Amino acid sequence: MNTAPITAATLAASVVSVPPLARNADLTLNRAENVKLIRHIEAGGVSTFLYGGNANFYNIAVSEFQELLAFLEESVAPSSIVIPSVGPMYGTMMDQARILAKTKYPTAMVLPAIFGATSAGVETGVRKFVEASGKPAVLYIKDLNYITPEGAARLVNDGLISVIKYAIVRTDTSVDPYLTKLLTLVDPKLIMSGIGEQPAIIHLRDPGSFKLGGFTSGCVCVAPKLSMDCMRAIQAKDYAEAERVRELFKPLEDLRNLHSPIRVLHEAVRLAGICDTGPILPLLSNLDGEHHANVAAAAKALRSI
Repeated sequence: MNTAPITAATLAASVVSVPPLARNADLTLNRAENVKLIRHIEAGGVSTFLYGGNANFYNIAVSEFQELLAFLEESVAPSSIVIPSVGPMYGTMMDQARILAKTKYPTAMVLPAIFGATSAGVETGVRKFVEASGKPAVLYIKDLNYITPEGAARLVNDGLISVIKYAIVRTDTSVDPYLTKLLTLVDPKLIMSGIGEQPAIIHLRDPGSFKLGGFTSGCVCVAPKLSMDCMRAIQAKDYAEAERVRELFKPLEDLRNLHSPIRVLHEAVRLAGICDTGPILPLLSNLDGEHHANVAAAAKALRSI
């Protein structure tokens, strides 16, 4: 595992994959199947792994955290970067901080709480997490009320944040007052678009309104080389080619948006024949069988390109 600090260069070098986590029938970690997925993603040229929502780190036990960290560290290629997640509750993240402090991981993402949080409280919580872990955090902004742009900027300016994952969904990606304000306070190259290929062109293009440093993707787990092709086209300012590639991801992304981004991706990886992802850790549940045929068709078509 690459333990170098996460920088703007990290975001520009690879799509940030956000994989699911394969489990056995008894909900224990399925090491062999997870390694299959890691090798598939790395074979497509992707070198950065973010284990967060798609891996259902929201629901893992603190008692499992150390095992997961050790497994991921030893399973990726020496050049690959792994970013685990902590939280979302304050007590959980602080227990995890003490475990993380004993590892070589360069950073960890703080999962956003959807209840029981205020902007000032989030800012304080992130500060205390970084102090306890000794590592800068990835700040994940998914909701307008989670943290103010000014609060996020204070964390960045104080050296507490490695990068920001920005994932507030807009009907029109090009109109985003929150992101526009944030970019007056924070270097755009330290922000990654966090909603897959669909808004990536608008978020990253130069010239453009945002010029973010990179993007995360779930569907990269199905078609890693294709996702890297999209990123390289954007970086080369070949936006027609980037748009062509982006459209190829749309059928599977539409199903994720319709039924559940996490649950659909979990099944898509399995139904595409990449690895057996098994059951999803509660409090989530696997996608209803009635949707499997459509997900299988979209996932297999994407993988075959």
